Amino acid sequence: MIQIEDTIVSLDVIEEMFFCDLSVCKGICCVEGESGAPLEEEELPLLREALPYIWNDLSPEAQNVIEKQGVAYLDEDNEYVTSIVDGKDCVFTCYDETGICKCAIEKAYREGKISFYKPVSCHLYPVRVAKYKGFRAVNYHRWSVCQAAVALGKSKNLKVYQFLREPLIRKFGEEWYKQLDEVSKISVK
Repeated sequence: MIQIEDTIVSLDVIEEMFFCDLSVCKGICCVEGESGAPLEEEELPLLREALPYIWNDLSPEAQNVIEKQGVAYLDEDNEYVTSIVDGKDCVFTCYDETGICKCAIEKAYREGKISFYKPVSCHLYPVRVAKYKGFRAVNYHRWSVCQAAVALGKSKNLKVYQFLREPLIRKFGEEWYKQLDEVSKISVK
């Protein structure tokens, strides 16, 4: 582990290879899991504001969940996560013509309809950030559905933190990322 400012970063973040391969996994990380995507409290109003722009891209089931419960709920750790449909699909999922699961929020952002990209926890995946008293832990989350992403990362020789450059800067800032990059050059296996 390495420390940068108030974060403790797992060495896996700078040593392991990763590059999403949607053609293989079909975006299953937005469908499978134990709960919705972790949210920061300031993201809740942004999700609500996005609804008119993404509503028609959402499934009728997702629309029903949002109407009954809202865009988020408190999980067992008393933290906000995106609402989910039937215990799995994030309410913000939509599918392209090839059957790949995508984020309706990101789609609207890319179309220039909204200025919010998507929840930062989604943007950061497969990195997860856990908050503790006095520090945050930055960990690489291994999941069998991402085996193709690991293989593609190896073929491209791209580390997790390199693949996630943009969301890591979004979350922690440019200077933090520069420090991580410098440490990675020293710590490489």
